[in-house]
Amino acid sequence: MSWLQALMPKDDRFFELFAAHSRTILAGATDLRALLDGGDQVPKHCKSILEHEAAADAITREVLQSVRRTFITPFDRGDIKDLITSMDDAIDEMHQTAKAVTLFEFRSFEPEMRSMGDAILECAALVQEAIPLLRTIGVEATRIGALCERITEIEGRADDIHNEGLQKLYQAHARSDPMAFVTGKEIYDHLETVVDCFDDIGNEIQSIVLEQA
Repeated sequence: MSWLQALMPKDDRFFELFAAHSRTILAGATDLRALLDGGDQVPKHCKSILEHEAAADAITREVLQSVRRTFITPFDRGDIKDLITSMDDAIDEMHQTAKAVTLFEFRSFEPEMRSMGDAILECAALVQEAIPLLRTIGVEATRIGALCERITEIEGRADDIHNEGLQKLYQAHARSDPMAFVTGKEIYDHLETVVDCFDDIGNEIQSIVLEQA
């Protein structure tokens, strides 16, 4: 059956949906980074992240429905599901960050939080660059691998920033204002989870490359 499947046309719409989702992720990351600059625009950026998350959910549903409808997929159905789920997890966690910011009425953020926002934005741009290359995976395998390795490097750097920020937050507030420490820690932890989600995306992409290239 493998030779027969190779001759049959594949539904390239999956690539378009993945690319659309990656653009939505980048839009969410852009608003998240702007949110971390603080000020009166924070609620506007929180609202925009919610809108991006809703758009991403719609794309995810379309991908999962298409997996069930399509006879021949560009690559393994399980890989398609895992990749779109990991991508959706990233924008979902951005939304969770925005919800925490809204709940605790944050209007200013620590420098390390902004640095983590920089890392998230950089990862989102790398994902947007890598996803369209899956269409020609045999030719672009090396480039895709390099992009995913860069995401892993950023994730490691973001972990260090997270730990440094938490330490400073503890030193500043743990005794004098415990609630400021608790709420600040929640923002830090959400940001760290967003970066971790991007590392998961990179790993899913790498897995597809290893299977297909």
